Amino acid sequence: MADSVASRVRLDIQQIDQLFSTYQELLDQARQRPPNLIEMTAIASVLHSFYNGIENIFLSIARGVDRHVPTGDQWHRDLLVQMSREMENRPLIISIELARALSNYLGFRHFYRHSYSFILQWTELQELALQVRDIWSRAKRELFDFLENIKNSPDYENIDDG
Repeated sequence: MADSVASRVRLDIQQIDQLFSTYQELLDQARQRPPNLIEMTAIASVLHSFYNGIENIFLSIARGVDRHVPTGDQWHRDLLVQMSREMENRPLIISIELARALSNYLGFRHFYRHSYSFILQWTELQELALQVRDIWSRAKRELFDFLENIKNSPDYENIDDG
C-alpha cells in the first residue's frame, strides 16, 4: 500500500519537474530583465501550479501515511505545518526552514486565486520567481529523503493507499 503513496508522490514530483522544464526559458529571462505583464502573468501561473503540486504531494502523504487531512478555514496552512512536524508513525517530511519558505508560495497561491492578474507587480513577485527552482530542489531532496525513510520503516506495510 505504501507503494501507491510513494508512486503518487513521485508522479507529482515528475510533474513539477515538467512544469519547470516547460517554463525554464521564461524563468531564465526573468533573471535578465523584468518581465512584461503577459510574462508576469505566466510566471504567476507557474508559481501557483508549483504550490498546487506541492500541496498534492502533502495531501497524498496526509491521507496515506498520517491518515489525517486538516479541515477548516486554515486547512492549507495546517497541512503545511503538519508536514513539518514529526508524527507518531513517521518522521517530519520537510524541515521547518523549508516550510517557512513554502509558506510564501502558499500565501501567493491564495493571492493569485483571489485577485486579477493585471494588478501583479514584479517587485512583489520577483523574489518568489527567482527562488522557486532552488526551493523546489530543497523540497525534492527532502521528499526523496522522506520516501527513503518510510521505505526502510518497519511500519511501511501499515501505510494506507489513501
